Amino acid sequence: MRALVAGLPARARAVLALVAVLLLGAPFAVDAYVLSVLILCLYFAYTGQAWNIMMGFAGQLSLGHSLYVGIGAYAAAALFVHFDVNPWLGALAAIVLCTLAGLVIGFLAFRFGIAGVYFAILTIAFAEFTRIGFDHWNWLGASGGLFLPVKERGVTDLATLRGPPVMFYYAILALTVGALALSRLLLASRLGYYWRAIREDEEAAQALGIDTFRYKMVAVGLSAAMTSLAGVFFAFYYNNLFPEQIFSMGRSIEIILGPIIGGLGTLAGPIVGAFVLTPLADGITELMQLLGIETPGVKQVFYGVCLLVVIVFLPNGIWPAIARRLGFAPR
Repeated sequence: MRALVAGLPARARAVLALVAVLLLGAPFAVDAYVLSVLILCLYFAYTGQAWNIMMGFAGQLSLGHSLYVGIGAYAAAALFVHFDVNPWLGALAAIVLCTLAGLVIGFLAFRFGIAGVYFAILTIAFAEFTRIGFDHWNWLGASGGLFLPVKERGVTDLATLRGPPVMFYYAILALTVGALALSRLLLASRLGYYWRAIREDEEAAQALGIDTFRYKMVAVGLSAAMTSLAGVFFAFYYNNLFPEQIFSMGRSIEIILGPIIGGLGTLAGPIVGAFVLTPLADGITELMQLLGIETPGVKQVFYGVCLLVVIVFLPNGIWPAIARRLGFAPR
């Protein structure tokens, strides 16, 4: 927590303390449905923070980040189901596999000068052919899905990640706070300055002697490793995995929308974006069901409208505008 509050003005510390109290006490004041929405908000806040390191800080656009969620989820879940490996050890395996996957993609792209929209297409391609491969891998359930054994959910067993939703709420809250603290440390470090130099003008950064290949690889590897933990959380929270669901392009879009709408390259942007988009999208879905209206793609249309509104009226995202209003940033 010290890394989060160091150097912040008194008003910002007060707001951060209030938010911390609200989040810590939320499970005791809300019902099961609201708690599930809060868990989903924190999940997208965490994945958005991981993606923000790669795109918001280093300027490398990935549209296939569901690849790392899926590999992380399947790695830990398969080890748990087939070999009874502890989920925490499975998480280590997930981190290693996703880091390697990210570094392979980064090496192929950066070594051969694939950048911009072509790099984004490369990330989509890797996520898509991985989805197809997993869809036919019988050891992992193929298209029929991989299911984790569910024990008594009323008993909290953090060692095996078996327990009620409240346990998962605090687990994803801890992950989100950790990602926020890490992002703040990185942004204030020399590495963070190098990333921003590469993001703004890679050729100028190279002219200044910055090893752009090395630091872009660090951004990709770190982002992939962090995202893998979201996959582990997803697997043990939902207890079922389907390639079509977890590797889908739609999943990647959901990951990146929070940072874009909240404020790309900012610390609080991914969190604000997730807490704005997720409840509204879920509320629209629930409203449609109550009205008996079956319209496929309503959530996607809503995301598109939100993106359009933010681009037109708040091109820097929601959080920078809020920060100026609250006096956290210069006008």
